[in-house]
Amino acid sequence: MRYIRPLSIEDAVGQLAGSAGTAAILAGGSDLLVRMKGGFAEPELIVDIKAIDGLSEIRETAEGFSIGAAVPCAVLGENTALKKAWPGVVEAAKLIGSKQVQGRCTIVGNLCNASPAADSVPALVAAGARAVVVGPAGRRTIPVQSVPTAPGKTSLAKGEIIEAILLDKREPRSGDAYLRFIPRTEMDIAVVSAGVNLTLDEHGVVKSARVALGAVAATVLLVEEAAEVLVGSRLDEATLERLAKVCAGACRPIDDKRGTIEFRRKVAGVLAQRAATSAYARAGGK
Repeated sequence: MRYIRPLSIEDAVGQLAGSAGTAAILAGGSDLLVRMKGGFAEPELIVDIKAIDGLSEIRETAEGFSIGAAVPCAVLGENTALKKAWPGVVEAAKLIGSKQVQGRCTIVGNLCNASPAADSVPALVAAGARAVVVGPAGRRTIPVQSVPTAPGKTSLAKGEIIEAILLDKREPRSGDAYLRFIPRTEMDIAVVSAGVNLTLDEHGVVKSARVALGAVAATVLLVEEAAEVLVGSRLDEATLERLAKVCAGACRPIDDKRGTIEFRRKVAGVLAQRAATSAYARAGGK
């Protein structure tokens, strides 16, 4: 096994692209090191990206926020501007692991681990987040939801690295929220999760929305029909009931020891209702 710590994204891409065997990227390591210790991964090359300039920074620009691939989730929670603009994204990131893990884990690692139950991904999808991908062919920007393609698999080609996650500047009267169901009070994997992002008009009516569900399909679901239910409403009881029905119907879950298909569908609707209510309140709705 070779371990390298490149100082530039170009060097990291070159090393990954030129590797003859299996290669892995190390940012926080909270997924990679566990897989290695369990014997599920044996990379011949490990590329540590933490020393690359800019990858451990959160940058606020006129367009929004750029979150570097090596920024620990704990740092997201310490950024006042990011918490104010995107509270749902931050609260999702803060649910990953324990306090010790929070100091190491990253939302990009959570995304690239490609678990359907990843906490940060539904919130990022609901937020319309984009991933900046750098590879041998150059730099491209893609929607976050197009990165995971199946459990444990991504759309990234050989040599490609996600450099940063981009979140747009919020419109006035906007809010987002993320909720999950777990059997324990903390440090567990989501059985079902939901992220909702809303923008209201000056009368408190929803003018745009995004709804994402996690742990109910092979990848996170962006439920466009659920967003259509919310647009034009003030989240009255009838709207919330339709939202729950649509979200339950959109699920493609499995039966396993953590939850049945019927249970996951029911909970998906309930969490979508609660997340939408919270996002609406954060956007200033009454």
